[in-house]
Amino acid sequence: MLAIVALLLASCGSGKDVPYLINANQLPQDVLNAAARMNDPTLMPGDMLQINVSGPDADAVKPFNKTEYVNSTHNYSSSSGQDNSIFYYLVDNNGNIEFPMLGTLHVGGMTVSALQEHVASQIYPKYLTVKPGVEARIQNFRVFTLGEVGNPGVVRAPNGRLNILEALSQSGDLSIKGRRDNIMIVRTNADGSRVVKTVNLNDPKLLVSPDFNLQQNDIIYVEPNASQARSSWSMPPGLTLGLSLLGTIMSVTTFVITLTK
Repeated sequence: MLAIVALLLASCGSGKDVPYLINANQLPQDVLNAAARMNDPTLMPGDMLQINVSGPDADAVKPFNKTEYVNSTHNYSSSSGQDNSIFYYLVDNNGNIEFPMLGTLHVGGMTVSALQEHVASQIYPKYLTVKPGVEARIQNFRVFTLGEVGNPGVVRAPNGRLNILEALSQSGDLSIKGRRDNIMIVRTNADGSRVVKTVNLNDPKLLVSPDFNLQQNDIIYVEPNASQARSSWSMPPGLTLGLSLLGTIMSVTTFVITLTK
């Protein structure tokens, strides 16, 4: 009975480990301001990019937009219900994309903002007399959540940016059985290598950590807390059978001793 009581008390856990970003309101404002810059994802093979080039002369920038290029060369009509992904740029295994007029551009390892500057520098002043505006966005930005969350699965970000709190909220939040101080993030780098990071949702400094913002294809794993791990333990079948046989033998022995007295 004492063991059962101790187990129940331990399974309750500590309430202080449940809240997120404890005392975050005590972080200095200048520290928060320094971390206010939005995440700038790094491009990697498999990314699908939407790149729009604009300028004061709409006709002059048309050749640099894939929408115009595809429509003029393939007689494509978006109203026909065809796949709009034909307008995206796929980053190949070598980190390259094929850009109208400019040919092959190596973009792997660049940030989105660096890509925008690179495309603009390739167009101006060689082709245009005015520097164009370039807007790039990752169309297939997504992360994966699993473990002790309400709805594990794929979380997509149409705007190409996502932080860990947004990803978890879109996954139904952590269950009360999820461990909040050791969230694992498995990240694939642009060169194909992987790195494993951990973040603590209890720690308010997460708001200013570089790991607060996610990269595309990040895998977020929420492990069960100690009480959940204990409750999921089951006795091995071999041990169960052994104890059952031992109990039978002891019962038979006790019965025989009783008859012989």
